[in-house]
Amino acid sequence: IEHLGTVASIRRDAGGCTLTVVDAAPILDDCRVGDSIAVNGACLTVTKFDKVDKGGWFEVWLANETLDRTDLAGELKVGDKVNLERAMAAHVRFGGHFVQGHVDTTATIVSKTPDGDSIRILFQLPTPTASRPSLLPYLVPKGYVALDGTSLTLTEVDDEAQTFGVMLIQHTQEKIALPQKPIGARVNVEVDMVGKYVEKSVVAALGGSGGAGVRGLIEKVVDNVLAQKGIQQ
Repeated sequence: IEHLGTVASIRRDAGGCTLTVVDAAPILDDCRVGDSIAVNGACLTVTKFDKVDKGGWFEVWLANETLDRTDLAGELKVGDKVNLERAMAAHVRFGGHFVQGHVDTTATIVSKTPDGDSIRILFQLPTPTASRPSLLPYLVPKGYVALDGTSLTLTEVDDEAQTFGVMLIQHTQEKIALPQKPIGARVNVEVDMVGKYVEKSVVAALGGSGGAGVRGLIEKVVDNVLAQKGIQQ
């Protein structure tokens, strides 16, 4: 996260939503209309901006798909702080994880526990559906997850309870908006895209979708072995 901006206006209609963020001058020095800026982890296209007025402001458009996947219109209020980050340039040092800014879903904060100067935060994932399967296969302890665009290390994952946790050190607490969110608030979640590609490739290689594909492959192997040994089923 490069900077914390402030929500100045939220204008929603049937077609989507226009979001204006102020106090954003530090990330607008090289801005152009059409550039991408991640707002709380959601990659959005700049449609208007001013580098000086109101501490530097920019406007983005949110399609209904984005509104459905994120917290950017449902819970976000005028005056809220939001995490801002420009797309990473190819020539800069890579100091985190690969994050696309394509939010998968939201999770709910269920607890915040101080641990020395750090804070442990526990999140509840929504109940999985056919259109939005569980994200738990992509979450592993000491792996990473992007929350409101902040790449964080997972400290715990409970598959049965569908919860996961992270720890924020003091430096991180001062640089992002997450510590200001109360228990019950939602955060934008993006999981590791590499894990998604690996899963899809493995499932395809096994000959199908999910368990049925694995079962089919095993049956083929057994049939081949029996045929080689001249054994009929």
